[in-house]
Amino acid sequence: MNIDGRAFRTIWLADDGASVKIIDQTRLPHLFEIVSLRSLDEAAHAIRAMLVRGAPLIGATAAYGVALAMREDASDAGIENACQVLNATRPTAVNLRWALNDMRACLQYIPQDMRVGTAYVRAAEICDEDVAINSAIGDHGFELICAAHEDIPDDRPVNILTHCNAGWLATVDWGTALAPIYKAHDAGIPVHVWADETRPRNQGAALTAWELGKHGVSHAVIADNAGGHLMQHGMVDMCITGTDRTAASGDVANKIGTYLKALAARDNDIPFYIGLPSPTIDWTLSDGVQDIPIEERDQDEVTHISGKTRDGQIVSVQLTPDGSSAGNYAFDVTPARLVTGLITERGVCPASRAGLAGLFPELA
Repeated sequence: MNIDGRAFRTIWLADDGASVKIIDQTRLPHLFEIVSLRSLDEAAHAIRAMLVRGAPLIGATAAYGVALAMREDASDAGIENACQVLNATRPTAVNLRWALNDMRACLQYIPQDMRVGTAYVRAAEICDEDVAINSAIGDHGFELICAAHEDIPDDRPVNILTHCNAGWLATVDWGTALAPIYKAHDAGIPVHVWADETRPRNQGAALTAWELGKHGVSHAVIADNAGGHLMQHGMVDMCITGTDRTAASGDVANKIGTYLKALAARDNDIPFYIGLPSPTIDWTLSDGVQDIPIEERDQDEVTHISGKTRDGQIVSVQLTPDGSSAGNYAFDVTPARLVTGLITERGVCPASRAGLAGLFPELA
């Protein structure tokens, strides 16, 4: 996507053919910095510390992490160690496990001296496949936005609420929830995005607003608790969020706070859609609320916040009283009954096992 007129992906192979370049998302929106990953440990740190985040990008980074690991140890033990190290970084996003299983299957039965080159080729293919998947999600979601625009009599923008960041920064390119919005904007359909700030890491305020602004899409950041008010007053036409893991039943795990938006949308009869790339479906789970593991992160993310001062310094400040502890649940699960439809690369389907199986019969 575009940053000041220049096209970027979120991850790419460096000119040296060995190291991997990423955008350090912990520095956004105030600083745009590119970081090089040169080892398995650096790739694992990038995922764990959220230099990269978003289920599809986590999977792509893990794939390149295996490639970097093969440069250090291309033995069978090296493959297993790399997969174990990377799999331990983030528990909720299923794309991580999917990418590691893919890389293991690609490497384990070929000669050791072929594994480095093969790993880099497969990691690049996973990235390209992610771009194609997200572009297709954009095409199918674009049709929903067009239909909504046709129903608006005064030709005002289609108002879309999103939560967290499911744009191109969460993927290799295009994004999931934001891909339809980019397609509509580029086609001349007027759209306006309400971007939830998304406490505690503020991915909506810091990342979604940043990338929408760089691409020229009309948007406004809102406090997390404002969405219900906007819906009650007819200021939201649809909601589109992403997902980090979707059970075969259609239950969806996404950034904490998504469930509350889905409840508000249902109460106000507003469509609630999920941008869903197929590698994010966990076909082994039938009850997302009970079975999807929910990551609990460091309480400092809740008790502290970083920002830019008036003199341009980036600082971290404490929000809570000394001695107060904090709970930091990173995700919640939205039951399928609250989801209007799942926007996949093969079309839009009901949030149900039958709906998903109809589009992906070979996987169900």
